[in-house]
Amino acid sequence: MYKYDQYDQAMVDARVEEFRDQTRRRLEGTLAEEHFRPLRLQNGLYLQLHAYMLRVAVPYGTLNSAQMHALGDIADKYDRGYGHFTTRQNIQYNWIKLEDAPDILADLAKVEMHAIQTSGNCIRNISSDHYAGAAADELIDPRPYAELLRQWSSFHPEFLALPRKFKIAVIASETDRAAMRLHDIGIRMVKNDAGEIGCAFYVGGGMGRTPMIGPLIRDFVPLDQLITYSEACLRVYNRYGRRDNKYKARIKILVHELGADEYARQVEEEFALLLDQGIEPPLAELERIKAYFADPDFKSGLTEELDRSDPDFALWVDRNTHAHKVPGYVSATISLKPTGGIPGDASADQIRLMAALTREYSFDECRVTHAQNIVLPHVEIGRLHELWSKLEEAGLGTPNLDQIDDIIACPGLDYCSLANARSIPVAQKISERFAANGKAGELGQLKLKISGCINACGHHHAGHIGILGVDRKGKENYQLLLGGCEAEDTSLGKITGPGFDEDGIVDAVEKATDVYLSNREDGERFLDTYRRIGMDPFKEALYG
Repeated sequence: MYKYDQYDQAMVDARVEEFRDQTRRRLEGTLAEEHFRPLRLQNGLYLQLHAYMLRVAVPYGTLNSAQMHALGDIADKYDRGYGHFTTRQNIQYNWIKLEDAPDILADLAKVEMHAIQTSGNCIRNISSDHYAGAAADELIDPRPYAELLRQWSSFHPEFLALPRKFKIAVIASETDRAAMRLHDIGIRMVKNDAGEIGCAFYVGGGMGRTPMIGPLIRDFVPLDQLITYSEACLRVYNRYGRRDNKYKARIKILVHELGADEYARQVEEEFALLLDQGIEPPLAELERIKAYFADPDFKSGLTEELDRSDPDFALWVDRNTHAHKVPGYVSATISLKPTGGIPGDASADQIRLMAALTREYSFDECRVTHAQNIVLPHVEIGRLHELWSKLEEAGLGTPNLDQIDDIIACPGLDYCSLANARSIPVAQKISERFAANGKAGELGQLKLKISGCINACGHHHAGHIGILGVDRKGKENYQLLLGGCEAEDTSLGKITGPGFDEDGIVDAVEKATDVYLSNREDGERFLDTYRRIGMDPFKEALYG
């Protein structure tokens, strides 16, 4: 994984001291909140309902054991003993005192981490496939290119005050595990007819109050023009993006209103101009970055045999491991979704344990996933039972990857000042309901996502089943959506009809799954059955 050089470390250290002075002045009263707010947001510090929240960047989701251990220590020292892993592969702390924030940033800097550009109208944390560098189905490891994009976008003077926040995802397989087409820019590594590897650019995706799937803008950009083409996309947006209306400020609105063809034409014009300016980083820089992502020292001749006599272990292997590019290894997912738990939350002790397991079982590397779980990317098959036993003991061995109880949920009204309804209790009740009725395993792959407001931090538009919390005459109300998908067969969920109260939405989810079980054909996911039979049978079951 990438290691800071002297420039990286100097920038992060300088930002810590700069923010320490800004915080001191705010606490002394010589810096007004209206002037401090944009400064703290540039450092990932939000003011929520009850306290400050700090969002820490985890570029393309990759961490080593020292970094993971530090995140656990921060949870103990500055928060209430836990952290919350997010859909942008970051971690958030929800109970931060303002006076502690500079010290947290200083502690992060000691392990090559920061919170820069995790908020504000700038290019946010670059996300990627959580199996990158390990997956058997990827073309190349996309992380060196994600890192190149991170370095290009950090403190980019032209893009620090965009019309609105901006999110980029990079993948390198046909299977999309990063919701690539629901980003402002989605980049997929592809191979052209000549056998050359390049990038397909999808621009103008996003969720929120106006969800859109990003259209293909260019089907092949050579790898040595990646940064130049990205800059062309951003320049057109920065020039014409709406700044008079925050609800119309995202690039998806610009692409929609111009039309994908016209937007692409303008990007091509800008791209041609930029090619003459030579802004692409030198090849030597890319090669320097690539060296940090070389494969670890994998063993050869490892056994692929597995003792499956323990049914609990066998179920976890079936659900929570993924094929690796090297024989004898798998990628193992640690679920942060125990029955009745808060999706994405982990205690300080659990975080430190995952750090120790990262060091012992996965070449000192782990990943935060888009679905708020943790992956150990390189685990020997012969050591899986040993790993699983330690996870089980710590309450981290839930075998529910991509099941109905592997729920994505935002913090909702329990924490967020923007939310209209609570997400966490709904997620907990659904998890408990399906644990009690025993249907989760029978349902197979079924992705459920919950947002507490229209901003869609829980990605409800992209859930096979989505739940949106709204305010209905001062009461929390929950709309049910069906048919969304964040993967390569991207689709947006549709609202079934009138909303439900908290208990009613749990009943509604179960009724929807019963319709699926009654109508599915061999091999169909919930999503496949919904697409085949349509909305009407579900509406009939829900509303009569």
